Amino acid sequence: MSFDAPNDDARLPVRSGPTGPLSGLRVLDLSAYIAGPYGCSLLADQGAEVIKIEPPTGDNLRKYPSTLEAESRAFIGVNRSKLGVVLDLKKADDLAALMALVRMADVLVHNFRPSVPPRLGIAYEQLKAVNPRLIYCSLTGYGETGPLREKAGYDQVLQTMTGMCALQGKRGEPPEIIYGSVVDYYAAALVAAGVASALYEREKSGQGQFVGVSLLRSALTMQSARMVWAEGEPKDVGRDMRSGGITGIHPTREGHLYISANTPHFWRALCDKVGLPEFAADERYDSVRKRAQHFAEIVPRLREALAARTALEWEELFGEEVPCAAARTVEDMFDNEQVLAEDMVANFAHPTLGSYRGFTRPVQFGRTPGPEPFAAPTLGQHTGPVLAARKAADGAD
Repeated sequence: MSFDAPNDDARLPVRSGPTGPLSGLRVLDLSAYIAGPYGCSLLADQGAEVIKIEPPTGDNLRKYPSTLEAESRAFIGVNRSKLGVVLDLKKADDLAALMALVRMADVLVHNFRPSVPPRLGIAYEQLKAVNPRLIYCSLTGYGETGPLREKAGYDQVLQTMTGMCALQGKRGEPPEIIYGSVVDYYAAALVAAGVASALYEREKSGQGQFVGVSLLRSALTMQSARMVWAEGEPKDVGRDMRSGGITGIHPTREGHLYISANTPHFWRALCDKVGLPEFAADERYDSVRKRAQHFAEIVPRLREALAARTALEWEELFGEEVPCAAARTVEDMFDNEQVLAEDMVANFAHPTLGSYRGFTRPVQFGRTPGPEPFAAPTLGQHTGPVLAARKAADGAD
């Protein structure tokens, strides 16, 4: 299948620019929401041809609240560089069309509950018979087995279940959600990593395989440093990795500043810069553990000193000597000098939005940087040309 056609609504977009490490690979993305789709976008960033296959009603993320009138900001953000196809897998002709695509694909990703793929006729063993080299990635909420296997999984549900919210909240106060779909985005990274590893193994064995990722695994993987229970210690033991309040967000004369000063070098520099050199010389405070024990003595004095300047002034004064950042909004990142220097933001042409600025790619490759990204598809935007290319390929075989 070739995607080298002019870039307009009726044709397949050209992937301009150099090849990526996954160029030449074809991925079928049957997933919805964030984790699966963004995992596939990460593969597209590396050059893979990704076909997003949606039901006639579309990915539910398209319907999420958005200040964009014609599109969902969330959908646009996690589905870049994909071709959009609509198939109703409950219809025989559309299922047959999917099977034809599977024969030519390298990877398939879905986020159905475990009982759904066999019912649709697209379980791993069924598709393995069609294409033995297929890498088949199943993203679930809780895994393929166990009492919760059929339960729908969502980011903040898993945050709450696995203790993330309990530790996010302040001591003695209610649990707090971590906004930003952190479990979903980490699961997306695991999807991309798992698929890439399976593709590497296929180069040696010539065989495809099943790859399982779940939001539960993602949430617990993110807490590997907390998921340690030593023999003999009580179950309810302190697992909070925060540094006693010294490392954290502090108010300033104007704005807030995050400071990380866990090493001896950074701690001494912080003390000198804010005018508290006696803290650096005090043996009671000469380690992270000791400072955590005495945070009630340190933090008030530190914040009193920080009130002398604004967050941006402290950021400039600290420079490279104290790791810190003034609290900014995500909107500030569109024109941030460092973000622009790293080419993390680009302009995208879109059929309904006209154009928008968005994130480009998360990983840099020196020799195979990958083609330029393009906008997320409208619903079914490329159904005609993709299926036509598939039929032409079938005729050529």
